[in-house]
Amino acid sequence: MSDTALSIRGISKSFPGVKALDDVSFDVRPGSVHAFCGENGAGKSTLMKIINGIYQPDTGTIRIRGEEVRIKNPIEARAHGVAMISQELNYVPEMTIAESFFLGRLPVKHGRVNWGFIRSEASRVLKEEGLNFSINRRLSTLTVSEIQTLEIARAVYHSADVLIMDEPTSAIAHKEVESLFEKIRALRAEGKSIIYISHKMDEVFELADDISVLRDGTVVSSQPARDITSAGVIAQMVGRDLDHQSYPKEAVSLGDTVFRASGLSSEHTFEDISFDIRAGEIVGLAGLIGAGRSEVVRAVFGLDPLDAGTVEVNGVAVKTTTPKQAIGHGIAMLSEDRRLVGIIPKLSIKKNATLASLNKVFRGGFARTRVEEKLVDAYFKKMNVKAPSNETRIESLSGGNQQKVLLARWLIADPKVMLLDEPTRGIDVGAKFEIYKIMTELARQGRGILMISSELPELIGMCDRIFVMSAGRLTAELTPDQFSQETILKYAMNEIEVA
Repeated sequence: MSDTALSIRGISKSFPGVKALDDVSFDVRPGSVHAFCGENGAGKSTLMKIINGIYQPDTGTIRIRGEEVRIKNPIEARAHGVAMISQELNYVPEMTIAESFFLGRLPVKHGRVNWGFIRSEASRVLKEEGLNFSINRRLSTLTVSEIQTLEIARAVYHSADVLIMDEPTSAIAHKEVESLFEKIRALRAEGKSIIYISHKMDEVFELADDISVLRDGTVVSSQPARDITSAGVIAQMVGRDLDHQSYPKEAVSLGDTVFRASGLSSEHTFEDISFDIRAGEIVGLAGLIGAGRSEVVRAVFGLDPLDAGTVEVNGVAVKTTTPKQAIGHGIAMLSEDRRLVGIIPKLSIKKNATLASLNKVFRGGFARTRVEEKLVDAYFKKMNVKAPSNETRIESLSGGNQQKVLLARWLIADPKVMLLDEPTRGIDVGAKFEIYKIMTELARQGRGILMISSELPELIGMCDRIFVMSAGRLTAELTPDQFSQETILKYAMNEIEVA
Protein backbone atom coordinates (compact mmCIF):
# COMPACT_ATOMS: atom_id res chain seq x y z
CA MET A 1 0.00 0.00 0.00
CA SER A 2 1.30 3.46 -0.92
CA ASP A 3 2.27 5.79 1.92
CA THR A 4 0.55 8.65 0.05
CA ALA A 5 -3.12 8.88 -0.88
CA LEU A 6 -2.39 11.66 -3.37
CA SER A 7 0.93 12.85 -4.74
CA ILE A 8 1.28 15.98 -6.88
CA ARG A 9 4.53 16.71 -8.69
CA GLY A 10 5.49 19.72 -10.82
CA ILE A 11 1.96 20.91 -11.65
CA SER A 12 1.87 24.15 -13.67
CA LYS A 13 -1.07 25.87 -15.33
CA SER A 14 -1.35 29.10 -17.30
CA PHE A 15 -4.30 31.09 -18.59
CA PRO A 16 -4.16 34.03 -21.01
CA GLY A 17 -2.25 36.77 -19.26
CA VAL A 18 -1.60 34.93 -15.99
CA LYS A 19 0.32 31.91 -14.67
CA ALA A 20 -2.03 30.38 -12.12
CA LEU A 21 0.25 27.55 -10.89
CA ASP A 22 4.03 27.21 -11.07
CA ASP A 23 5.72 23.85 -10.33
CA VAL A 24 3.41 22.83 -7.47
CA SER A 25 4.29 19.66 -5.53
CA PHE A 26 2.88 18.15 -2.32
CA ASP A 27 1.73 14.86 -0.78
CA VAL A 28 -1.46 13.95 1.08
CA ARG A 29 -1.16 11.10 3.57
CA PRO A 30 -3.89 8.44 4.02
CA GLY A 31 -6.11 9.10 7.02
CA SER A 32 -5.16 12.75 7.32
CA VAL A 33 -6.61 16.24 6.94
CA HIS A 34 -4.36 18.33 4.70
CA ALA A 35 -5.24 22.03 4.83
CA PHE A 36 -4.50 24.45 1.99
CA CYS A 37 -4.24 28.14 2.83
CA GLY A 38 -3.67 31.12 0.57
CA GLU A 39 -5.11 34.44 -0.49
CA ASN A 40 -7.75 34.60 -3.19
CA GLY A 41 -5.95 34.28 -6.50
CA ALA A 42 -3.12 32.23 -4.97
CA GLY A 43 -4.11 29.23 -7.11
CA LYS A 44 -5.97 27.01 -4.63
CA SER A 45 -9.15 26.62 -6.68
CA THR A 46 -7.22 26.08 -9.92
CA LEU A 47 -5.14 23.35 -8.28
CA MET A 48 -8.22 21.60 -6.90
CA LYS A 49 -9.98 21.80 -10.27
CA ILE A 50 -6.98 20.05 -11.83
CA ILE A 51 -7.15 17.28 -9.23
CA ASN A 52 -10.90 17.00 -9.90
CA GLY A 53 -10.43 16.87 -13.69
CA ILE A 54 -12.09 20.20 -14.51
CA TYR A 55 -8.81 21.67 -15.79
CA GLN A 56 -5.89 19.87 -17.40
CA PRO A 57 -2.37 20.80 -16.21
CA ASP A 58 0.21 22.17 -18.63
CA THR A 59 2.91 20.09 -16.93
CA GLY A 60 3.21 17.74 -13.97
CA THR A 61 1.85 14.42 -12.71
CA ILE A 62 -0.84 13.17 -10.35
CA ARG A 63 -0.52 9.87 -8.47
CA ILE A 64 -3.34 8.29 -6.49
CA ARG A 65 -2.29 5.52 -4.11
CA GLY A 66 1.04 5.36 -5.93
CA GLU A 67 -0.43 4.97 -9.42
CA GLU A 68 0.03 7.76 -11.97
CA VAL A 69 -3.32 8.86 -13.39
CA ARG A 70 -4.64 11.35 -15.89
CA ILE A 71 -7.96 12.75 -14.77
CA LYS A 72 -9.88 14.13 -17.74
CA ASN A 73 -13.14 15.07 -16.01
CA PRO A 74 -14.94 14.90 -12.65
CA ILE A 75 -16.53 11.54 -13.53
CA GLU A 76 -13.05 10.03 -13.92
CA ALA A 77 -12.03 11.73 -10.67
CA ARG A 78 -14.87 9.99 -8.85
CA ALA A 79 -13.87 6.68 -10.47
CA HIS A 80 -10.41 7.19 -8.93
CA GLY A 81 -11.96 7.93 -5.54
CA VAL A 82 -11.71 11.73 -5.65
CA ALA A 83 -14.72 13.94 -4.83
CA MET A 84 -14.92 17.72 -4.50
CA ILE A 85 -17.30 20.09 -2.76
CA SER A 86 -16.77 23.41 -4.51
CA GLN A 87 -16.96 26.79 -2.84
CA GLU A 88 -19.10 27.92 -5.78
CA LEU A 89 -22.00 25.50 -5.50
CA ASN A 90 -22.84 23.60 -8.68
CA TYR A 91 -26.42 22.41 -8.72
CA VAL A 92 -29.44 22.10 -11.02
CA PRO A 93 -32.15 24.32 -9.49
CA GLU A 94 -35.12 22.33 -10.82
CA MET A 95 -33.81 18.96 -9.60
CA THR A 96 -35.30 17.36 -6.52
CA ILE A 97 -33.14 16.55 -3.52
CA ALA A 98 -33.41 12.83 -4.30
CA GLU A 99 -32.31 13.33 -7.91
CA SER A 100 -29.39 15.54 -6.89
CA PHE A 101 -27.95 12.85 -4.63
CA PHE A 102 -27.31 10.64 -7.66
CA LEU A 103 -26.51 13.28 -10.28
CA GLY A 104 -24.08 11.73 -12.78
CA ARG A 105 -24.40 8.25 -11.29
CA LEU A 106 -28.04 7.19 -11.54
CA PRO A 107 -28.45 3.53 -10.42
CA VAL A 108 -29.91 1.26 -13.09
CA LYS A 109 -31.88 -1.96 -12.61
CA HIS A 110 -33.02 -4.12 -15.53
CA GLY A 111 -32.12 -1.35 -17.96
CA ARG A 112 -34.12 1.33 -16.15
CA VAL A 113 -33.32 3.99 -13.56
CA ASN A 114 -33.99 2.50 -10.13
CA TRP A 115 -36.11 5.32 -8.70
CA GLY A 116 -37.19 3.23 -5.73
CA PHE A 117 -33.57 2.85 -4.62
CA ILE A 118 -32.91 6.57 -5.22
CA ARG A 119 -35.86 7.62 -3.06
CA SER A 120 -35.16 5.17 -0.25
CA GLU A 121 -31.44 6.03 -0.09
CA ALA A 122 -32.09 9.78 -0.20
CA SER A 123 -34.63 9.44 2.60
CA ARG A 124 -32.20 7.37 4.68
CA VAL A 125 -29.34 9.87 4.23
CA LEU A 126 -31.52 12.86 5.09
CA LYS A 127 -32.76 11.10 8.22
CA GLU A 128 -29.22 10.12 9.30
CA GLU A 129 -28.03 13.69 8.73
CA GLY A 130 -30.94 15.12 10.70
CA LEU A 131 -32.15 17.13 7.69
CA ASN A 132 -35.89 17.71 7.79
CA PHE A 133 -36.46 18.03 4.03
CA SER A 134 -38.82 16.26 1.66
CA ILE A 135 -36.83 14.26 -0.92
CA ASN A 136 -39.15 15.74 -3.58
CA ARG A 137 -38.33 19.34 -2.71
CA ARG A 138 -36.60 21.24 -5.53
CA LEU A 139 -33.17 22.74 -4.94
CA SER A 140 -34.40 26.12 -6.21
CA THR A 141 -36.50 26.45 -3.04
CA LEU A 142 -33.50 26.00 -0.70
CA THR A 143 -31.09 28.60 0.63
CA VAL A 144 -27.38 28.56 -0.19
CA SER A 145 -26.54 27.16 3.23
CA GLU A 146 -29.10 24.36 2.88
CA ILE A 147 -27.76 23.40 -0.56
CA GLN A 148 -24.19 23.36 0.75
CA THR A 149 -25.24 21.13 3.64
CA LEU A 150 -26.77 18.70 1.13
CA GLU A 151 -23.61 18.77 -1.03
CA ILE A 152 -21.55 17.76 1.98
CA ALA A 153 -23.97 14.95 2.83
CA ARG A 154 -23.89 13.70 -0.77
CA ALA A 155 -20.09 13.68 -0.95
CA VAL A 156 -19.83 11.81 2.35
CA TYR A 157 -22.46 9.32 1.14
CA HIS A 158 -20.44 8.42 -1.96
CA SER A 159 -17.39 7.69 0.25
CA ALA A 160 -14.48 9.09 -1.71
CA ASP A 161 -10.95 8.11 -0.65
CA VAL A 162 -9.80 11.70 -1.25
CA LEU A 163 -12.40 14.35 -0.43
CA ILE A 164 -11.70 17.97 -1.39
CA MET A 165 -13.61 20.53 0.67
CA ASP A 166 -13.32 24.11 -0.62
CA GLU A 167 -14.56 26.50 2.11
CA PRO A 168 -17.23 24.00 3.27
CA THR A 169 -18.29 26.05 6.31
CA SER A 170 -18.65 29.37 4.50
CA ALA A 171 -22.45 29.23 4.46
CA ILE A 172 -23.37 26.94 7.35
CA ALA A 173 -24.00 27.84 10.98
CA HIS A 174 -22.23 26.74 14.16
CA LYS A 175 -24.35 23.65 14.81
CA GLU A 176 -23.78 22.38 11.26
CA VAL A 177 -20.05 23.21 11.48
CA GLU A 178 -19.57 20.97 14.49
CA SER A 179 -21.53 18.21 12.76
CA LEU A 180 -19.26 18.57 9.72
CA PHE A 181 -16.14 18.40 11.88
CA GLU A 182 -17.41 15.19 13.46
CA LYS A 183 -17.89 13.70 9.96
CA ILE A 184 -14.39 14.77 8.95
CA ARG A 185 -12.87 13.15 12.04
CA ALA A 186 -14.85 9.97 11.40
CA LEU A 187 -13.71 9.85 7.77
CA ARG A 188 -10.10 10.38 8.86
CA ALA A 189 -10.44 7.50 11.33
CA GLU A 190 -11.64 5.31 8.45
CA GLY A 191 -8.44 6.09 6.52
CA LYS A 192 -9.95 8.69 4.18
CA SER A 193 -7.94 11.75 3.18
CA ILE A 194 -9.43 15.24 3.34
CA ILE A 195 -8.03 18.25 1.49
CA TYR A 196 -9.46 21.17 3.44
CA ILE A 197 -9.40 24.71 2.05
CA SER A 198 -10.32 27.48 4.46
CA HIS A 199 -9.50 31.06 5.35
CA LYS A 200 -10.57 30.43 8.95
CA MET A 201 -7.43 29.76 10.94
CA ASP A 202 -9.33 28.34 13.92
CA GLU A 203 -10.82 25.65 11.67
CA VAL A 204 -7.48 24.89 10.05
CA PHE A 205 -5.69 24.35 13.35
CA GLU A 206 -8.59 22.41 14.87
CA LEU A 207 -8.67 19.88 12.03
CA ALA A 208 -5.43 19.82 10.07
CA ASP A 209 -2.65 17.28 10.38
CA ASP A 210 -0.64 19.00 7.64
CA ILE A 211 -0.75 22.50 6.17
CA SER A 212 0.39 23.74 2.76
CA VAL A 213 0.50 27.45 1.94
CA LEU A 214 0.11 28.74 -1.62
CA ARG A 215 1.15 32.22 -2.69
CA ASP A 216 1.12 33.51 -6.28
CA GLY A 217 0.73 30.01 -7.68
CA THR A 218 3.62 28.38 -5.79
CA VAL A 219 3.84 26.30 -2.62
CA VAL A 220 5.80 28.39 -0.12
CA SER A 221 5.59 25.79 2.66
CA SER A 222 4.19 22.32 3.37
CA GLN A 223 4.58 20.92 6.87
CA PRO A 224 2.87 19.30 9.88
CA ALA A 225 0.37 21.64 11.54
CA ARG A 226 2.19 21.31 14.86
CA ASP A 227 5.26 22.97 13.34
CA ILE A 228 3.63 26.31 12.45
CA THR A 229 1.40 28.91 14.09
CA SER A 230 -1.65 30.77 12.81
CA ALA A 231 0.39 33.99 12.58
CA GLY A 232 3.05 32.11 10.62
CA VAL A 233 0.51 30.80 8.12
CA ILE A 234 -0.99 34.27 7.58
CA ALA A 235 2.45 35.84 7.10
CA GLN A 236 3.31 33.20 4.49
CA MET A 237 -0.04 33.65 2.75
CA VAL A 238 0.20 37.40 2.29
CA GLY A 239 3.98 37.78 2.22
CA ARG A 240 3.71 40.53 4.81
CA ASP A 241 2.61 41.12 8.38
CA LEU A 242 -0.98 42.25 8.80
CA ASP A 243 -2.12 44.81 11.32
CA HIS A 244 -2.85 42.90 14.52
CA GLN A 245 -6.20 44.69 14.75
CA SER A 246 -8.49 42.17 13.03
CA TYR A 247 -11.49 44.49 12.90
CA PRO A 248 -10.64 48.12 12.04
CA LYS A 249 -13.99 49.40 13.31
CA GLU A 250 -13.98 53.07 14.28
CA ALA A 251 -16.44 54.99 16.38
CA VAL A 252 -18.22 57.54 14.18
CA SER A 253 -20.90 60.07 14.99
CA LEU A 254 -24.26 58.56 14.10
CA GLY A 255 -26.76 60.66 12.21
CA ASP A 256 -30.50 60.41 11.71
CA THR A 257 -32.25 57.19 10.78
CA VAL A 258 -31.46 56.50 7.15
CA PHE A 259 -33.41 53.24 6.84
CA ARG A 260 -36.39 51.77 8.66
CA ALA A 261 -38.23 48.49 8.12
CA SER A 262 -41.55 48.09 9.93
CA GLY A 263 -43.63 44.91 10.27
CA LEU A 264 -42.11 43.07 7.32
CA SER A 265 -43.75 39.70 6.74
CA SER A 266 -43.57 37.01 4.07
CA GLU A 267 -45.69 33.88 4.28
CA HIS A 268 -43.87 30.82 5.68
CA THR A 269 -40.54 32.74 5.77
CA PHE A 270 -40.51 35.60 8.28
CA GLU A 271 -43.02 37.62 10.30
CA ASP A 272 -43.22 41.11 11.82
CA ILE A 273 -39.59 42.12 11.22
CA SER A 274 -38.78 45.69 12.30
CA PHE A 275 -35.38 47.34 12.53
CA ASP A 276 -33.68 50.63 11.73
CA ILE A 277 -30.24 51.85 10.66
CA ARG A 278 -28.80 55.27 11.39
CA ALA A 279 -26.42 57.15 9.12
CA GLY A 280 -22.90 55.95 9.88
CA GLU A 281 -24.11 52.81 11.65
CA ILE A 282 -23.20 49.18 10.93
CA VAL A 283 -26.07 46.95 12.06
CA GLY A 284 -25.64 43.18 12.20
CA LEU A 285 -28.24 40.51 11.50
CA ALA A 286 -27.43 37.17 13.12
CA GLY A 287 -29.17 33.79 13.10
CA LEU A 288 -28.84 30.11 12.27
CA ILE A 289 -29.66 28.37 8.99
CA GLY A 290 -33.34 28.83 8.16
CA ALA A 291 -33.76 31.84 10.44
CA GLY A 292 -34.80 34.00 7.48
CA ARG A 293 -31.99 36.57 7.44
CA SER A 294 -31.26 36.41 3.71
CA GLU A 295 -34.95 36.23 2.89
CA VAL A 296 -35.54 39.54 4.69
CA VAL A 297 -32.91 41.46 2.72
CA ARG A 298 -34.02 39.83 -0.55
CA ALA A 299 -37.54 41.09 0.11
CA VAL A 300 -36.31 44.57 1.03
CA PHE A 301 -34.35 44.69 -2.24
CA GLY A 302 -37.36 43.57 -4.31
CA LEU A 303 -36.11 40.09 -5.21
CA ASP A 304 -38.89 38.37 -3.24
CA PRO A 305 -42.43 39.60 -2.48
CA LEU A 306 -43.54 41.07 0.83
CA ASP A 307 -46.98 40.25 2.23
CA ALA A 308 -46.95 43.10 4.75
CA GLY A 309 -44.76 45.89 6.09
CA THR A 310 -43.21 49.18 5.03
CA VAL A 311 -39.74 50.42 4.10
CA GLU A 312 -38.52 53.99 4.66
CA VAL A 313 -35.38 55.70 3.37
CA ASN A 314 -34.49 59.01 5.05
CA GLY A 315 -37.91 59.10 6.66
CA VAL A 316 -39.86 58.68 3.41
CA ALA A 317 -41.90 55.55 2.69
CA VAL A 318 -40.70 53.92 -0.53
CA LYS A 319 -41.75 51.02 -2.74
CA THR A 320 -39.09 48.38 -3.37
CA THR A 321 -41.03 45.71 -5.21
CA THR A 322 -38.21 45.38 -7.77
CA PRO A 323 -34.41 45.74 -7.53
CA LYS A 324 -34.64 48.69 -9.95
CA GLN A 325 -36.91 50.54 -7.52
CA ALA A 326 -34.64 49.69 -4.57
CA ILE A 327 -31.56 50.97 -6.40
CA GLY A 328 -33.44 54.11 -7.40
CA HIS A 329 -34.12 54.80 -3.71
CA GLY A 330 -30.46 54.39 -2.81
CA ILE A 331 -30.53 50.78 -1.55
CA ALA A 332 -27.81 48.35 -2.63
CA MET A 333 -27.58 44.62 -1.94
CA LEU A 334 -24.59 42.30 -2.01
CA SER A 335 -26.04 38.78 -2.26
CA GLU A 336 -24.73 35.70 -0.44
CA ASP A 337 -24.86 33.79 -3.77
CA ARG A 338 -22.72 35.79 -6.18
CA ARG A 339 -23.22 33.27 -9.00
CA LEU A 340 -27.02 33.24 -8.90
CA VAL A 341 -27.71 36.90 -7.98
CA GLY A 342 -24.45 38.68 -8.69
CA ILE A 343 -22.04 38.21 -11.53
CA ILE A 344 -22.80 38.07 -15.25
CA PRO A 345 -20.21 35.36 -16.06
CA LYS A 346 -19.58 36.15 -19.73
CA LEU A 347 -19.22 39.90 -19.27
CA SER A 348 -15.94 41.62 -18.43
CA ILE A 349 -15.19 42.68 -14.89
CA LYS A 350 -15.52 46.28 -16.09
CA LYS A 351 -19.06 45.74 -17.41
CA ASN A 352 -20.02 43.84 -14.25
CA ALA A 353 -18.76 46.70 -12.09
CA THR A 354 -20.76 49.41 -13.87
CA LEU A 355 -23.97 47.41 -14.28
CA ALA A 356 -25.80 49.27 -11.49
CA SER A 357 -24.58 52.69 -12.68
CA LEU A 358 -25.36 52.75 -16.40
CA ASN A 359 -26.71 56.29 -16.03
CA LYS A 360 -23.16 57.37 -15.21
CA VAL A 361 -21.46 55.69 -18.18
CA PHE A 362 -24.05 56.25 -20.93
CA ARG A 363 -25.08 59.58 -22.43
CA GLY A 364 -27.52 59.85 -25.33
CA GLY A 365 -27.36 56.11 -25.91
CA PHE A 366 -23.55 56.07 -26.22
CA ALA A 367 -21.04 54.68 -23.77
CA ARG A 368 -18.63 57.21 -22.25
CA THR A 369 -15.63 54.89 -22.29
CA ARG A 370 -13.20 57.22 -20.52
CA VAL A 371 -15.67 57.89 -17.69
CA GLU A 372 -16.28 54.15 -17.31
CA GLU A 373 -12.54 53.38 -17.25
CA LYS A 374 -11.88 56.09 -14.67
CA LEU A 375 -14.65 54.85 -12.37
CA VAL A 376 -13.61 51.22 -12.61
CA ASP A 377 -9.88 51.87 -12.20
CA ALA A 378 -10.41 53.95 -9.07
CA TYR A 379 -12.52 51.37 -7.28
CA PHE A 380 -10.53 48.35 -8.44
CA LYS A 381 -7.43 49.91 -6.91
CA LYS A 382 -9.30 50.44 -3.64
CA MET A 383 -10.52 46.84 -3.68
CA ASN A 384 -7.17 45.41 -4.81
CA VAL A 385 -8.85 43.35 -7.55
CA LYS A 386 -6.38 40.88 -9.06
CA ALA A 387 -7.03 40.44 -12.79
CA PRO A 388 -5.00 40.62 -16.03
CA SER A 389 -7.12 43.57 -17.21
CA ASN A 390 -10.51 45.22 -16.80
CA GLU A 391 -11.62 43.40 -19.97
CA THR A 392 -11.10 39.96 -18.39
CA ARG A 393 -14.29 37.93 -18.08
CA ILE A 394 -15.39 37.87 -14.46
CA GLU A 395 -15.99 34.10 -14.59
CA SER A 396 -12.21 33.57 -14.81
CA LEU A 397 -11.53 35.33 -11.48
CA SER A 398 -11.29 33.63 -8.10
CA GLY A 399 -14.39 33.80 -5.89
CA GLY A 400 -12.81 36.43 -3.68
CA ASN A 401 -11.95 38.72 -6.57
CA GLN A 402 -15.46 38.30 -7.98
CA GLN A 403 -16.79 39.46 -4.62
CA LYS A 404 -14.54 42.52 -4.72
CA VAL A 405 -15.88 43.43 -8.17
CA LEU A 406 -19.46 43.15 -6.90
CA LEU A 407 -18.68 45.36 -3.93
CA ALA A 408 -17.09 47.87 -6.30
CA ARG A 409 -20.32 47.77 -8.37
CA TRP A 410 -22.30 49.12 -5.44
CA LEU A 411 -19.67 51.64 -4.38
CA ILE A 412 -19.82 53.12 -7.89
CA ALA A 413 -23.63 53.36 -7.56
CA ASP A 414 -23.15 55.53 -4.44
CA PRO A 415 -26.01 54.14 -2.29
CA LYS A 416 -27.43 55.50 0.98
CA VAL A 417 -28.02 52.01 2.43
CA MET A 418 -25.98 48.86 1.83
CA LEU A 419 -27.40 45.40 2.56
CA LEU A 420 -24.36 43.11 2.77
CA ASP A 421 -25.24 39.41 2.92
CA GLU A 422 -22.12 37.44 3.93
CA PRO A 423 -19.78 40.07 2.40
CA THR A 424 -16.59 38.22 3.36
CA ARG A 425 -17.75 34.69 2.55
CA GLY A 426 -14.88 32.85 0.86
CA ILE A 427 -12.55 35.82 1.23
CA ASP A 428 -8.98 35.47 2.49
CA VAL A 429 -7.75 37.22 5.62
CA GLY A 430 -5.99 40.01 3.76
CA ALA A 431 -9.02 40.81 1.59
CA LYS A 432 -11.34 40.58 4.62
CA PHE A 433 -9.34 43.30 6.32
CA GLU A 434 -9.60 45.46 3.19
CA ILE A 435 -13.38 45.01 3.09
CA TYR A 436 -13.67 45.85 6.79
CA LYS A 437 -11.74 49.07 6.16
CA ILE A 438 -14.04 49.96 3.26
CA MET A 439 -17.10 49.31 5.43
CA THR A 440 -15.63 51.58 8.10
CA GLU A 441 -14.98 54.28 5.50
CA LEU A 442 -18.54 53.98 4.18
CA ALA A 443 -19.86 54.38 7.72
CA ARG A 444 -17.67 57.44 8.18
CA GLN A 445 -19.27 58.88 5.03
CA GLY A 446 -22.68 58.57 6.66
CA ARG A 447 -24.05 55.51 4.87
CA GLY A 448 -26.14 52.94 6.69
CA ILE A 449 -24.98 49.31 6.53
CA LEU A 450 -26.83 46.09 7.33
CA MET A 451 -24.41 43.17 7.62
CA ILE A 452 -25.45 39.52 7.64
CA SER A 453 -22.71 37.15 8.70
CA SER A 454 -22.44 33.56 9.94
CA GLU A 455 -19.13 34.48 11.62
CA LEU A 456 -20.07 35.79 15.05
CA PRO A 457 -16.63 37.31 15.81
CA GLU A 458 -17.03 39.35 12.61
CA LEU A 459 -20.41 40.70 13.70
CA ILE A 460 -19.11 41.48 17.19
CA GLY A 461 -16.00 43.15 15.79
CA MET A 462 -17.71 45.32 13.16
CA CYS A 463 -21.23 46.18 14.35
CA ASP A 464 -22.76 48.97 16.44
CA ARG A 465 -25.88 46.91 17.11
CA ILE A 466 -26.87 43.32 16.35
CA PHE A 467 -30.39 42.04 15.69
CA VAL A 468 -30.89 38.29 16.12
CA MET A 469 -33.41 36.15 14.24
CA SER A 470 -34.79 32.70 15.04
CA ALA A 471 -37.37 30.80 12.96
CA GLY A 472 -38.38 33.89 10.99
CA ARG A 473 -38.79 36.25 13.92
CA LEU A 474 -36.61 38.79 15.69
CA THR A 475 -35.61 37.57 19.14
CA ALA A 476 -33.16 40.27 20.26
CA GLU A 477 -31.64 43.68 19.66
CA LEU A 478 -28.19 43.77 21.26
CA THR A 479 -25.93 46.71 22.05
CA PRO A 480 -22.11 46.40 22.33
CA ASP A 481 -22.19 45.88 26.09
CA GLN A 482 -24.33 42.78 25.45
CA PHE A 483 -22.20 41.35 22.63
CA SER A 484 -20.91 37.81 23.11
CA GLN A 485 -21.02 34.68 20.98
CA GLU A 486 -22.84 32.82 23.74
CA THR A 487 -25.57 35.47 24.02
CA ILE A 488 -26.09 35.67 20.25
CA LEU A 489 -26.32 31.88 19.93
CA LYS A 490 -28.83 31.63 22.78
CA TYR A 491 -31.12 34.15 21.10
CA ALA A 492 -30.52 32.51 17.69
CA MET A 493 -31.65 29.18 19.15
CA ASN A 494 -34.41 30.96 21.11
CA GLU A 495 -33.18 29.42 24.34
CA ILE A 496 -33.13 32.51 26.56
CA GLU A 497 -34.41 31.81 30.05
CA VAL A 498 -37.15 34.12 31.30
CA ALA A 499 -36.50 35.40 34.84
